[in-house]
Amino acid sequence: MSGLLALLDDVAGIAKVAAASVDDIAGQAAKAGSKAAGAVIDDAAVTPKYVQGFEPARELPIIWKIARGSLFNKLVFLLPAGLLLSAFAPWAIAPLLMLGGGYLCFEGAEKIAHALGHHDVQEEAGRTKVIDDPQHLEEEKVEGAIKTDFILSAEIMTIALAAIPASTFWMEAATLATVAVMITLAVYGSVALIVKMDDIGLWMTQTARTGLGRGLGRGIVKFMPFLMKALAVIGTGAMLWVGGSIIVHGLGQMGWHGPEEVIHAVAVAVAGVTPEGLHGAVEWIVTAGIDGVLGLALGLALIPVGQRFITPLWRATFGAKKKAA
Repeated sequence: MSGLLALLDDVAGIAKVAAASVDDIAGQAAKAGSKAAGAVIDDAAVTPKYVQGFEPARELPIIWKIARGSLFNKLVFLLPAGLLLSAFAPWAIAPLLMLGGGYLCFEGAEKIAHALGHHDVQEEAGRTKVIDDPQHLEEEKVEGAIKTDFILSAEIMTIALAAIPASTFWMEAATLATVAVMITLAVYGSVALIVKMDDIGLWMTQTARTGLGRGLGRGIVKFMPFLMKALAVIGTGAMLWVGGSIIVHGLGQMGWHGPEEVIHAVAVAVAGVTPEGLHGAVEWIVTAGIDGVLGLALGLALIPVGQRFITPLWRATFGAKKKAA
């Protein structure tokens, strides 16, 4: 009997350790995921455009295809690559983060440039191309979305990896896997809800039994275009803020602390002239604002490089592979 009790006690101890490990993984995953908030917001803001123009019945299947591809990228390619970096080349994480931060700045600045009327000639030519086969168009849209998601997912996973405290291999793997699943569910669950909200509103206007319900449905239909525009603005701002902050923080990690210290000093000085209860919020807002401005400046400087060198090289490489396939 005593042996059985001892065994049960050992099992209980193992269960407690396992539960504590699960709590640690969940906590670390939530913290790491929050660090990647800017890229996550942009991912959620960018994806709805890929279902525009399709029949409502195809919207959710398209989102599911993109979500499945995103999760595959995170778990099969990016997670092992991140663990290998953490184990054998931790020094490379900061430069890779800065490279991703530069990409976010470029993307954000390019969106602003496009909004102000500057368009790539090759992009305009691509927009005038008409594809008569809806199935082919859907496949192209999904493929393009998964490629874009791969870059954003790489940034998310790298940010998450940098935010995870040093631990065992399996703890880091489990935390990164949890981040991958949580973020994919959050992003594409939100996207699915967003793209179907106008249909929900229309359904309410047609089937609601009360005037209040029908009015709410009409309000949802009218509100959705404003929400989509707001998401685009928020996503662009988040890209510039996160990209700029990654660059500044990365420079500090590589030994150049000047920019980080100057920004901190300015934020503290501005917060010092505000009511005491607002110090923390004002300091964060000023820091994020300066990071965003720096991100915009860097992104604008990178636009000519991207359009003249990187984009043609990307199109030549993947365009040639596509034709061969």
